[in-house]
Amino acid sequence: MELHEVSGRTRRQGNRPVCPHNQTRRARSPARDRARTRKDTMKRMIVLTVVGLFVVLIGAWIAIGYASTRGIEEPAFTIVKTLPSYEIREYGPQIRAEVTIPGEYRETLYAGFRQIADYIFGNNTARKEVAMTAPVLQERSTRENAYTVAFIMPREYSLESLPRPNNPAVTLRETPPMRYAVLRFSGYATEKRAQAKTAALLGALERDGIHPVSDPVVAQYNPPWTPPFMRRNEIQVAIP
Repeated sequence: MELHEVSGRTRRQGNRPVCPHNQTRRARSPARDRARTRKDTMKRMIVLTVVGLFVVLIGAWIAIGYASTRGIEEPAFTIVKTLPSYEIREYGPQIRAEVTIPGEYRETLYAGFRQIADYIFGNNTARKEVAMTAPVLQERSTRENAYTVAFIMPREYSLESLPRPNNPAVTLRETPPMRYAVLRFSGYATEKRAQAKTAALLGALERDGIHPVSDPVVAQYNPPWTPPFMRRNEIQVAIP
């Protein structure tokens, strides 16, 4: 086989020019391929780990959301009629612990919740805990720029048997049997969404010739950490 130099850099092997640099690249390519394979494998492992962790966290979030409302007492009602966008329910008498807070929608919900939770967790004349129920109710107060937040007390209590709140801002009130039009929705019950759902319910009632006899109430059944798609909210309006 004849070899000779061409331009001082390229050799010929037979009739084919051979570049020494290309030979070096070809010699190194298996090592480079192995390094690239290891890098790709590492990337896939990282992606799979992140995806797996995400799935585990979502599963835990859903489990916590489900467990947080399991066994929580809710007021009993009878469905009178189901319509395309809402239903009509009949509720029996209820006892509510409520507080009126001046301020905006979001801040009054949290402030009112804390004060009533303080009452049922033992800040009362009997120093006794009262079981948590759902939903938490919020409606505009007759006072300007204020909201009333309320918990419905467990059915086992009467107005006489409930311990009295130590906080004078928290009051106990019994409501008579009522009929409500109720629109249900999921997600977070932000002020904007609550207003939109309220407008939808009032529009449907007007269309059906039903006249509300109370202001709308926002009812939230889930704690804040519940996933949005698992949340249950309602707009409730008393009707004749």
